[in-house]
Amino acid sequence: MNSTAPTRTAPAPTEVELTIGGMTCASCAARVEKKLNRMDGVSATVNFATEKARVAFGEGVAVADLIATVERTGYTAEPPPAAVAPAPEPEDTEAAGLLQRLTVSLVLSVPVVLMSMVPAFQFDNWQWLSLTLAAPVVVWGAFPFHRAAWTNLRHGAATMDTLVSVGTLAALGWSLWALFGGTAGMPHMRHAFSLTVSRTDGSSAIYLEAAAGVTTFILAGRWLEARSKRKAGAALRALMELGAKEVTVLRGGREERVAVSRLVVGDHFVVRPGEKIATDGRIVGGSSAVDASMLTGESVPVDVAVGDTVAGATVNVSGRLVVEATRVGPDTRLARMAKLVEDAQSGKADVQRLADRISGVFVPVVILIALGTLAGWLLATGDATAAFTASVAVLIIACPCALGLATPTALMVGTGRGAQLGILIKGPEVLESTRRVDTVVLDKTGTVTTGRMGLRDVVAAPGVSERELLRLAGALEHASEHPVARAVAAGAAERAGELPAAEHFENVAGLGVRGRVEGHEVLVGREALLSDAGVGLPAVLTEALATARSEGRTAVAVAWDEEARGVISVADTVKGTSARAVAELRALGLRPVLLTGDNRAVAESVAREVGIDEVVAEVLPQDKVAVVERLRAEGRTVAMVGDGVNDAAALATADLGLAMGTGTDAAIEAGDLTLVSGDLRVAVDAIRLARRTLTVIKGNLFWAFGYNVAALPLAAAGLLNPMIAGAAMAFSSVFVVTNSLRLRSFTPSPPVA
Repeated sequence: MNSTAPTRTAPAPTEVELTIGGMTCASCAARVEKKLNRMDGVSATVNFATEKARVAFGEGVAVADLIATVERTGYTAEPPPAAVAPAPEPEDTEAAGLLQRLTVSLVLSVPVVLMSMVPAFQFDNWQWLSLTLAAPVVVWGAFPFHRAAWTNLRHGAATMDTLVSVGTLAALGWSLWALFGGTAGMPHMRHAFSLTVSRTDGSSAIYLEAAAGVTTFILAGRWLEARSKRKAGAALRALMELGAKEVTVLRGGREERVAVSRLVVGDHFVVRPGEKIATDGRIVGGSSAVDASMLTGESVPVDVAVGDTVAGATVNVSGRLVVEATRVGPDTRLARMAKLVEDAQSGKADVQRLADRISGVFVPVVILIALGTLAGWLLATGDATAAFTASVAVLIIACPCALGLATPTALMVGTGRGAQLGILIKGPEVLESTRRVDTVVLDKTGTVTTGRMGLRDVVAAPGVSERELLRLAGALEHASEHPVARAVAAGAAERAGELPAAEHFENVAGLGVRGRVEGHEVLVGREALLSDAGVGLPAVLTEALATARSEGRTAVAVAWDEEARGVISVADTVKGTSARAVAELRALGLRPVLLTGDNRAVAESVAREVGIDEVVAEVLPQDKVAVVERLRAEGRTVAMVGDGVNDAAALATADLGLAMGTGTDAAIEAGDLTLVSGDLRVAVDAIRLARRTLTVIKGNLFWAFGYNVAALPLAAAGLLNPMIAGAAMAFSSVFVVTNSLRLRSFTPSPPVA
C-alpha cells in the first residue's frame, strides 16, 4: 500500500526591526550584520545611518536570541515600541553629549594648536601648559572612541574608533615620553609646525596639537553627522506626527472626546471645520471640502459628501462631517505611507552593499598599512619621529565613515522629501531601476483619465440654442442614476446654470428617459427611443451620432415636442495634467505607451489628446502582463503606471512599477513607487527624484572612495600632518551628509496654469 505524505509548507519568516545602539561607523554596522547572519535561519541588514537592523528569522529563533547576539558583539539592541507613534529620537541625547564634549575640547584645544603652530606664542615651559590643556581632551573628550575601541577589542574586532583611539593615545604617549624622558621638557624648547612629516630628534618632538586637534575635529564631525542624520529623518518624523491626537466620538447619541488610539473600526466621529480627520473613514453625514495637501501634495481642497472616503490627517476646511472609521492604527493610509518610507530608508541598494563589504575589511587593512608605514620609514630612514608621525596620520585619515554614510543619508533625505511630495519609494533598489527605464506604459482609465464620465460634445439642431438643449436634457437626466445621465446632468449644470425640475419622469429600460420639463415633453436616449415616439433624426444629428461613436464616446439624442433637437456625447474625461505629464516624460527620455482594455477608437482619441503615439488597446486584464513582457523582450526597460486590481500583475512584472495611490490596495502593494495623488505629473516627479537621489549616492560614494584612495598614500608617504589628516577625515563625512541634504531642495513640477 503506497501512501504519500502530505507536503508541509515552511512557514513564512518573521520580521522584526531592532534599534541598535553603540554603532559609531560603517564597520560597526557590518560587524553586527555579519554576526546576525551567522545565526541559523536569520537574514539581517543593518543600516548605520538609521541605526536599525531589519531581521527575518524562522522557527527556533526568538527576538531575545537576536538581541543577545547583538549584545555579545558589543552593542545594544532594543525591539520596536508597541505604539504606532515614533519613539523619541536617540540623536537628541547623542548630539547633546557630543556638543558638550566638543565645546570643552574646542576651548582647550585652540590654545594648544596655536602654541604648537605659531612659534611667537611659545614661551618658556609652554609645552607643559599644552600638556595640561591637551590631556583632558584626549582622555575625556575622546573617551567615547576609547570606550568603543576597548569594547571592540574585547570582541576581537577593530573599527574606526580603534583607529582614532590608537592614533590619539599614541600621539599623547609619545609626547609624554618626550616630555618626561627626552629633551622636549626643557624650559627653552621651541616647536616648529609643518603640514608634512618633519625629521627631528624624536626625544624633542611632541604631538599634543595633533592629539587634541584630531579629537576636536572628529568630535565636530560626529556632532555634525548626528545633527544631519536627524535632519535627514525629519520628513519621516513629520509624516508620523501629522495625525490628530484626539477625536470627538459619537457614542450613545452623545459626543465624547477621546484619544485617537481608542478608535475602533465602525466608530462614528465628528470633524468640525479646521480639525484634522482622525483616521481613514467614510462620510455618513454632512458635506465639506477637505485639504489633503499634507498627504497628496494637491493644493486645492476636494469637495466631499456622504458616501465619499476620507483619509486620516487631512483637514476639514468648511462644513461639519460625521465619519465612520474604516481603518485605524497601522492600517491607515498615513501609517502605511510612513511604513513604506521607513522600509525604504532601512533598506540597502547594491552600491551600499559593496561599500559595507569594503568597510568591513577596511579597518584591519588600515592597521596593517599603518604598521607597514612605521616599519618602512624606520628601515628607510631610521627616523623614529618621522615614522611615528606618518603611521599616526595613516590611522587617522583612513576612517571609513564617509563610505558608511554615503548611501543611507541620501536615501533618508530623498525618501523623506518624496513623502512630503506624495511620492513613496519602497526600497533603494528602486532608484537603480529608474536610471535604466526608457519606456513608460500608462494605463488609461484612472491614470491618464479620471475614470468618470464627463460631458464632451453638444450638437444642437438648427434653430436650437446649446444652452436650451442642455437645460432641458440635463433637467430630465438629473432624475436618473445612470452614469451617462449623471454625466449629462453635471455637465449641463456647469455649462447652462441651474436646471429646472422635471415632472412625470419615466425610465424606459435600455433606451433612455422621458418626462415633462417646463411644459415640454422631453425624450433623452437612444435613436430607438425617438423612433418609437415617431421622431426622426435630421442628417446633421445622424452624422453627430456617428462621429461620436467612431471616437468611442457614448452619445444620446434629445427631442421635445415631437422634434429632434440635438445630440449630447459623454466620455471618460482626460485629466487636466495628463498632456503636460506625457510631455515631461518625453523630456526625461522616456517613450510613452498607452495601454487599455477599452476599444481602439476610445484609446486613440485619448492618446491624441495627450500626445501619445503608441497605443495598445482592447487588452484583457490578464494580458497586460504579456504586453509588458513583450516590450521587455524587445530590449526595452519598462516602467508601468497603473491604479487598478487589473494592473497589479503588470506593475509587478515591469522593471519599475508606479502605483497611483488613488487606486486599489492590490496595485499599491505591487508597485515599486506609490504616487499618493492621482496626478500623473507626480510620476514625472517620482522618476526625477529617484534619479537625483541615485546621482547623489554615486557622488557620495565617488568622494568617499576617492578620498580614501588618495589620502592613504599621501599619509603613508609623510605628506600629511596627523592634525591635518584628522580635519580632512572629519570633513569627508560632513561633506557626504551635507551633499545628501541638498535633496531637501528638490522641487516638483510647477502647477498647470
